[in-house]
Amino acid sequence: MLTTITKVRSSRKYSSQQELLDAVNDSMKLRGFKAISGKTLERDFKHIEEAFGLTIGYDMQRGRYVIKEDLSNAEERLEELLFNFDLLNELDRQSPLRSYVLAEHHRPPHSNNMLVLLAAIRKQHPVRFAYEDYRKESVFVVEHALPHYLKESQGRWYLLAYNDGVLKTYGIERMNELCLMEDETFARRNIINVAELFSECYGIWNDEQIPIEDIELSYSPLDGRFLKSLPLHHSQHILIDDDKEFRIALRLRITNDFVMALLSRSTSLTVIKPESLRNRVRDIYREALRRNGE
Repeated sequence: MLTTITKVRSSRKYSSQQELLDAVNDSMKLRGFKAISGKTLERDFKHIEEAFGLTIGYDMQRGRYVIKEDLSNAEERLEELLFNFDLLNELDRQSPLRSYVLAEHHRPPHSNNMLVLLAAIRKQHPVRFAYEDYRKESVFVVEHALPHYLKESQGRWYLLAYNDGVLKTYGIERMNELCLMEDETFARRNIINVAELFSECYGIWNDEQIPIEDIELSYSPLDGRFLKSLPLHHSQHILIDDDKEFRIALRLRITNDFVMALLSRSTSLTVIKPESLRNRVRDIYREALRRNGE
């Protein structure tokens, strides 16, 4: 299915089913899978519509196979979703790629929930599930969640769903006994600006009670090379980049996730500002020294 979506979305025109089928089979061959038939391709079209809500068909005016839905406002999110589905499927136990691809991106627990949640989002069905709260070491039941989005952050997938009128975030690997309430539907709330929803935070946690702050960080030139290739946040911009120092500025909410990200590359880190973040990092290391012996 994923190969078919990728080929149809490509810039190349496939003006006949045979051309599209040949392109899909060329890709399947590279991955070590058997070729599919025209009937299987047609069946894939139906499965793609059911799983992703994407309708593939032949456009007579353009003379090519197309995805009929308007994806202009969802290209980036679809790219992320397809990439992760593709990688998870490729690294499945039956895939020949497992013998020579050494990846940490493994199939997470309860990943089968993904297709159920995609169907719930597309068809606007509420869901019910038992949810494990790691911090409180307890399990509670979410009776009537209205799923709106799936989001990946730091190798984990999350469901964004309204519950009791509030948009909440649930880790998919913490869900059990997921039930799709097919006899009910809800009106989707399209007032959410998804592009801005997490723009001022790091990761999945966007607590509006935490202020947005200007942050300045200094690193060694070596760490700077890594941070240039993979910025901490989209707001990152470079202040100094020479053979003595790499200094950056960011603007976001200082959440626990962000602090943990700083600690993961803290060998040369100096927090210039704000002072509250500098103190927070220092206190973490003081406590670590106390636990481990100075």
